[in-house]
Amino acid sequence: MAITQALCSSFKVELLKGQHDFTAITGDTFKVALYTSVAELNSSTVLYTAIGEVVGTGYVAGGNVLTGQSIALSGTTAYVTFDTSEWLNSTITASGALIYNHTQADKAVAVLNFGGPFHSSDSTFTLTFPPATATTAVITIY
Repeated sequence: MAITQALCSSFKVELLKGQHDFTAITGDTFKVALYTSVAELNSSTVLYTAIGEVVGTGYVAGGNVLTGQSIALSGTTAYVTFDTSEWLNSTITASGALIYNHTQADKAVAVLNFGGPFHSSDSTFTLTFPPATATTAVITIY
């Protein structure tokens, strides 16, 4: 099993079909779910799945709603990022995450690989997205 960081291939096609709206406040609801190292997530992931998802105190299946969507353009690169997501008073271990569009039937957007397991023990598990720039944002389109 492996978590391979990627924009999901199905997401790329769905973007061209106009199926994802990242507009803040009025757009779709995006969520982020956390996964253990036994999950199989990669560019072929099409939908949110509970298989390999984190189980533990302070974590609810399906993950958190993402907030603070920010879309920008720099040169010819469009990008979007989100606010930090937190699981308070949690006891969990996660090796990766899946961003998915809850409004659009839980369609997969992007797989994140944390580079190893991260833990919380009755504390806050924090997922901090990279800076919102054309070269570092979590979702970029060149």
